[in-house]
Amino acid sequence: MTIQLRQICLVARELEPVLEDLTEILGINRCYVDPGVGAFGLENTLLPIGVNFLEVVAPIEENTAGGRYLDRRNGDGGYMVITQQDSFETFQTIRQSALDNGVRVAHEAHRGDWRNCQLHPGDLKAAFFELECDQYNDFEGYWHPVGGLGWEDKVKQDVTIDWTAVELQGDDPIALAELWAGVAGLPLQRDGVVPFMEFNNASVRFVEASDGRGPGLGGLDIKVANRDHILETAEARGCYVADDQVDICGVRWYLRD
Repeated sequence: MTIQLRQICLVARELEPVLEDLTEILGINRCYVDPGVGAFGLENTLLPIGVNFLEVVAPIEENTAGGRYLDRRNGDGGYMVITQQDSFETFQTIRQSALDNGVRVAHEAHRGDWRNCQLHPGDLKAAFFELECDQYNDFEGYWHPVGGLGWEDKVKQDVTIDWTAVELQGDDPIALAELWAGVAGLPLQRDGVVPFMEFNNASVRFVEASDGRGPGLGGLDIKVANRDHILETAEARGCYVADDQVDICGVRWYLRD
């Protein structure tokens, strides 16, 4: 049973300023716009980080789930942990595990060989946990949310290489970790006092919400090839925090060489 952290979704009040920060500071490219998110009252753009993806969504209508999330967390921030499973069996196992742990399905879709299931962020106490699988289950290639293929020439890794971890925060990190690990069917580990679980390509770390914004997706660890570019550009754009951290879209980006 293998789970790939294939996509992270951020939510913003305004799409374009965040996209400009991401492309300029992290040195990555835009690759795809999904018109299908309009059904949820949103607009979006996706950007590859290695063979994985960042998505930014922004409300274009009143009273959307994304808009309510922005209100609840007092601004832009992390929104969804989107994963790719290695098989339909793994997909079904996690979906059932969620139900067994009292986590509702917020939305699901089935088109041809592609299946999608979004697990409820309220029940998961931090963020959406999305499951996806298709006939390919290729962690380095075909990915339905970006139209399958055709994004490969947009990959740029001379500044930012990939992510290595996602940080979820809550009032009780241990309970949060136990819930997510129970749903994912993964063992919990500890780095000192910090609990985490391991996807195929990245860790999921659970920390106390200490920034005044409550539970949510608070941070990402990224492997970088040009720290100086990131820091200089972040400072120029008002996103610099420290020599190992920048803030983009209300998310802490921890820089790892």
